[in-house]
Amino acid sequence: MPVQVYGVNHVVIEVDDAQKAVEFYADVFNLEMLRGGEGAAWCKMGEHQFLAIFEVKTLQPDRTKHFGIMVRDDAQVKEVREKITKKYGLEVHPDFRCDFRDPWGNRIQVGDLHDESLVWLLPYREVQDTGITFASPSKI
Repeated sequence: MPVQVYGVNHVVIEVDDAQKAVEFYADVFNLEMLRGGEGAAWCKMGEHQFLAIFEVKTLQPDRTKHFGIMVRDDAQVKEVREKITKKYGLEVHPDFRCDFRDPWGNRIQVGDLHDESLVWLLPYREVQDTGITFASPSKI
């Protein structure tokens, strides 16, 4: 039987201060803390995934590795942009709608549920509860 992948369980980032990272991600994305301790934390991202935050002594940001976070709509993307630029003084990558590096150098891309490339999300109850609809996919 071939392997069946259902999605991504978690994403891991490295920081030099786990508590400050938890506070940042809770503030910017309203992430809920699942558990933590010993220099690491786990924050709920949606119904089925989590962000694992590991504390390290030396940060080594990658050049292109990144992960994407989906928010509800363009208003929430704008809210994230405003908070990261005005409150935290972070820069948004000029070639993307909301692509930035967190205070520890981890690269994040923020998109919203209206992106039709995300139609695969429709079976998720939390997406259905938003009432978002997508145009009919074009035939290839």
